[in-house]
Amino acid sequence: MVDLASQYFRLQKEIDAAMAEVLTQTTYINGPAVEKFRLHMQEYLGVRHVIPCANGTDALQIALMALDLKPGDEIIVPAFTYVATAEVAALLGLKIVMVDVDPDTFNLRLSDILTGFSPRTKAVVPVHLFGQSCDMEPILEWAKLHQIAVIEDNAQAIGARYFFTDGRQKMTGTMGQIGTTSFYPSKNLGAYGDGGAIMTEDENLALRLKMIANHGQKQRYYHDIIGMNSRLDSLQAALLDVKLSHLDSFCDSRQAVAAYYDQRLQQVAGIQIPQRQQNSTHVFHQYTIKVEAKQRDALQNYLKENLIPTMVYYPLPLFEQPAFQRQAMKAKEKLEVTEMLCKQVLSLPIHTEMDEEQLDFICNLIERF
Repeated sequence: MVDLASQYFRLQKEIDAAMAEVLTQTTYINGPAVEKFRLHMQEYLGVRHVIPCANGTDALQIALMALDLKPGDEIIVPAFTYVATAEVAALLGLKIVMVDVDPDTFNLRLSDILTGFSPRTKAVVPVHLFGQSCDMEPILEWAKLHQIAVIEDNAQAIGARYFFTDGRQKMTGTMGQIGTTSFYPSKNLGAYGDGGAIMTEDENLALRLKMIANHGQKQRYYHDIIGMNSRLDSLQAALLDVKLSHLDSFCDSRQAVAAYYDQRLQQVAGIQIPQRQQNSTHVFHQYTIKVEAKQRDALQNYLKENLIPTMVYYPLPLFEQPAFQRQAMKAKEKLEVTEMLCKQVLSLPIHTEMDEEQLDFICNLIERF
């Protein structure tokens, strides 16, 4: 699905030098490499504050903790997403309201959010799924009107840009009160271990986020609030700083792979290629097709027999997961889109090192099936 070895060999000289510098400095926690990466990340995203942390799930939990939400407060999340989006809310005792998504872009829309809105709603988490932005402008306007916090889950779309109707453009993860991301190795900007970051424009929120990530302290051994221990280590920061300088080219490579898939698969009966959000770029963390439900598993097995890996993101709706049977609350409507997508989606291999021979081989197999 992702060829990290070939990418490393291509960038080996830069990566080895950056990591060797950390090994020489021996500042493995909160060293100069972390600060360097943090500043470069702020510049790349065009955001005032970036707070590195240990992983993307921690980033989401720290974000919710910083908003000082109380047990029983309601938070709206898409039902079609990775578990972490809802998991952290459950850990904090929040009431999770799961809503449906757009059947073509897989992303949360304002119309979906409204099905779960109540006077107890305190926050909403738009997930920029598979590499493109949710339609954020109407969501942000509605949230401002109702004083609802917006936390962007940008684990899969770092590098994507959203275009407002007035001509402004912003990077995903920088539009809500807080944005979060993950540097899991397979992500578009991936570490060689765990890592994450939190973004905000708000000075006071930034201070609180930083404190929570560091045991609730501004000054060492003086703890003003309850926090946690969530740090990005210096070796991962050094690696990520190298990769950050290549992120736009990574996005270009993934878009080229997606364009090849589009051209070959758009006429194949029984398959729907990914739909682009008109006001967002797509950085293709995943290239996810929809296959007629009765054929999806058979196609996946056929590709597996021919040594082609695929993934189903996600096979079971969050509201059907045993872990959420007590905490979760669906919106009033039946979540038919999510149930349908779980039976139809199939993600094909996509990464920065794919060549036309590999793509041709995969597409030939799909056409043959």
